[in-house]
Amino acid sequence: MTEQALSYVDTHFSRFVEELKDLLRIPSISTDPDYAPEVRRAADWLAEHFRKLGFLKVEVFETEGHPIVYAEYTVDATRPTVLVYGHYDVQPPDPLELWTSPPFEPEIRDGNLYARGACDDKGQLFMHVKAAEAYLKTAGTLPVNLKFLLEGEEESGSVHLAPFIEAHRELLAADVVVISDTAMFAPGVPSITYGLRGLAYVEVELTGPARDLHSGVYGGAVENPINVLARLIAGLHDEDHRITIPGFYDDVRPLTEEERRTFRELPFDEKAWMEEIGVSAVRTEKGYTILEAITARPTLDVNGIWGGYQGKGAKTVLPAKAGAKISMRLVPDQDPDDIVEKTRRYFEQKTPPTCKLRFTSLHGGHPVLVDTRHPAMQAAAEAMARVFGRRPYFTREGGSIPVVADFKRLLGLDSVLMGFGLNSDAIHSPDEHFGLDRFRQGIESIVHFLERYGQRPT
Repeated sequence: MTEQALSYVDTHFSRFVEELKDLLRIPSISTDPDYAPEVRRAADWLAEHFRKLGFLKVEVFETEGHPIVYAEYTVDATRPTVLVYGHYDVQPPDPLELWTSPPFEPEIRDGNLYARGACDDKGQLFMHVKAAEAYLKTAGTLPVNLKFLLEGEEESGSVHLAPFIEAHRELLAADVVVISDTAMFAPGVPSITYGLRGLAYVEVELTGPARDLHSGVYGGAVENPINVLARLIAGLHDEDHRITIPGFYDDVRPLTEEERRTFRELPFDEKAWMEEIGVSAVRTEKGYTILEAITARPTLDVNGIWGGYQGKGAKTVLPAKAGAKISMRLVPDQDPDDIVEKTRRYFEQKTPPTCKLRFTSLHGGHPVLVDTRHPAMQAAAEAMARVFGRRPYFTREGGSIPVVADFKRLLGLDSVLMGFGLNSDAIHSPDEHFGLDRFRQGIESIVHFLERYGQRPT
């Protein structure tokens, strides 16, 4: 059954690429209301594609935002059920002038398919669709019961996804979730992500005088909000690069010695990594390596800061306001709501009476850790080993995928994050691309995964 499916992939791979190009031509930009009809067109395209493949239950669910595509193929109640999550919306392509070829006119160069969404996430979600097709067209069935949940708002916050999941628990019932929206550790080095950091994102604004003032007339007596904000931000880290917010580390789950050993075994070239991002030195939390610091330890970063005069030349202004956007990446067992409140108290206690504080929590998400001994994790590892000729590493990622925590919280389901992108694929940037070799390897890995996980008794 599996060998026939793999042979089908080999025979029809060129068509798979052309079909992916058709999907990539649809500019399904979820953040821009002007593109709402295109987001809808992408949803309808996928729904029709599932129907052509023989999925008997296909529905496009309306939300207050963009639609959610659901498809289901039931084989046997005794077989395990896999729920595949992906997103068909994409980031805006700006700045357009930095693209080598138009972002919605897919082009193959040097074995890579260039287009917005090629890797994030149309190319990766389409691997699952084609793996299912390979079984359906050769065996007339699947090794598992298979469900797809594809949203059109991931790039704009997934506002309506969690309510949808909560309202459709029975429809989405499964044994495991599989997501391909992550990256391999390195070219030719497969990996499965077992940990994601959470997120707490806040905005801080300080107001001093009622209006901008002349610094020569009022400077020295009236507090400058930019100066105050700079002091508060500078105080957020100590000399060991640890975050100084009281209680910030209270619930941090320490890394195990086994985890730290795995980090040391990863083929990570620090010098090459630094050269790639253009830095000559790094600063991590004392006692932790670069990999540990960027994937498995909590962080606090200022993402934006503003205030005062920003134009050309000089203007001797004492500004009325200063602000900053601050994100905190969280690890198990930190709670984003708790961290937001601790951060609020820090700023409330540190802000002098000469300024008024406005503190806003923007959004957040819980960290995730999946047991690598989970049967689906082991099935994925075995499947990828068959394709790549080497067993994948289990790794953590520093970013956040909030829906992974939602699946656990609302459905009680763990997620297998078997991604085939690379950090060099320029997702969210001009010239986003996806290697056709990895597109094929992804399809083949999923074919093997479905077969191996399908052997697991329910």
